[in-house]
Amino acid sequence: MSVAHVHGSHPEIVKRLKRAEGHLRSVVEMIEAGRPCLDIAQQLHAVEAAITKAKRTLIHDHLDHCLDHVIGAIPRAARAPIEEFKAITKYL
Repeated sequence: MSVAHVHGSHPEIVKRLKRAEGHLRSVVEMIEAGRPCLDIAQQLHAVEAAITKAKRTLIHDHLDHCLDHVIGAIPRAARAPIEEFKAITKYL
């Protein structure tokens, strides 16, 4: 049995993903309609960027809340490794 795991950022993430889902449907329609490849590639890039942003937000939220829950509140000065880890996740 799974326990609900909801964070304050989840509604925004869902909104982003639903928007990306709509854009992806549009891309499929563009391909089916024979639209130019440049237009399709631009839209695919937008979909990919939206999904990447949603993933990054989810990971950062997890680090901010779940990791803090496990290790406990620590002073800002001691958070440097966590902040560095968060910064490097933008390259995922």
